[in-house]
Amino acid sequence: MEDEVDRLVAAWRRERPDLDVEPLEVLSRVSRLARHLDRARRIAFSEHGLEPWEFDVLTSLRRAGDPYQLSPGQLLTQTLVTSGTMTNRIDRLAKKGLVERLPDPSDRRGVLVRLTAEGRDRADQALAGLLAQERAILAELSRAQRGELAGLLRQLTAPFDNVP
Repeated sequence: MEDEVDRLVAAWRRERPDLDVEPLEVLSRVSRLARHLDRARRIAFSEHGLEPWEFDVLTSLRRAGDPYQLSPGQLLTQTLVTSGTMTNRIDRLAKKGLVERLPDPSDRRGVLVRLTAEGRDRADQALAGLLAQERAILAELSRAQRGELAGLLRQLTAPFDNVP
């Protein structure tokens, strides 16, 4: 079965036989898959009235476990955005009733961001929708193939994730 990357690689091999274009065979597919995944995520989230960034913040809080709260700094670490961006996101989610700000009992100047019941329900529903979309994308692979692919991708991404 031929895909768009096969055609792209063949064209480059014809036009630039002096270059080793083998990395394109893997990384162009990863890039194309990322675009398809982004589209599937947006569909899953929009069905629950969420933007991707809202899902990221809400699920960071949901994964924290009961009482589903984190400091803004902890949210920054998990979502990889600036403090100004996080402040804006918390404000917008609070206006929607999906999170609330509470005083931090261990730091009089600090605050905690807590998931509301509605925020928890929306995060749970959106996650279920996302997983259905992702299962459909992976349907062509066996369980063993999915495990092998996960291991290979982990090997590629771990150095980026473990940079001090």
